[in-house]
Amino acid sequence: MEAITFAGVLGAIFGSFLNVVVHRVPRHESVISPASHCPGCGTPVKPYDNIPILSWLLLRGRCRSCGEPISPRYPLVEAGTAALCVGAVIAHTSAAGMALSVTLILIVVPAAVIDLEHRIIPNRITLLGAVLALVLGTALDPSGEPGRLIAGAAAGGLLLLAALAYPGGMGMGDVKLAAVMGLLLGSAVAPAILIALLSGVLVGAVVIARKGAVAGRKTAIPFGPFLALGAIAAVYAGQPLVQFYVNNFLH
Repeated sequence: MEAITFAGVLGAIFGSFLNVVVHRVPRHESVISPASHCPGCGTPVKPYDNIPILSWLLLRGRCRSCGEPISPRYPLVEAGTAALCVGAVIAHTSAAGMALSVTLILIVVPAAVIDLEHRIIPNRITLLGAVLALVLGTALDPSGEPGRLIAGAAAGGLLLLAALAYPGGMGMGDVKLAAVMGLLLGSAVAPAILIALLSGVLVGAVVIARKGAVAGRKTAIPFGPFLALGAIAAVYAGQPLVQFYVNNFLH
């Protein structure tokens, strides 16, 4: 129970930082300096107004100084990150599994939000994810590192082929994020990529059905959120899905 509580609190705190990442990284700003401030009036946010989730609710979604509305994305990212981190701790029993899964969540959440808002997945995020994956994987589960390296190369390679075949539908940011997912998930990246592709196709079909074939095909749909969806699903059910496939189709 203590681990779950810790994961929730830490997830909310990290979620607050991820909001800074989402706002500043696409603008090529430092995520460290200056301190958090209102984007409307520039007033620094006081510590008591920077408590994840709670401060937004108490302030009713507005800046204390100027009354500028604060996007509901902020508490949603904080609460969502907390919930996902709690789920990752519950779903795994090993320290390596927990650490790699929480790291994956902290990478794909800002990548998905930034891709939705700006249609990019910044290299700063995927590079950090790759470094953390290699360091944590080697330190906590060295015997599994070769498999995760193969999974990263396979996932990134698969999406690289898709990007080369259809440049308008897949970007290099998606390729790099898929590779990082492989480094963190290992063999569980296979169902993650499958879920991402299927959900992307489904949403694309809905867009075409609503807008028509010509307009639908011209509608830009970022793939990062689908990769994030697949990654999160794999955190909780990736290995059971891989084992089910192996037991039923490879024997």
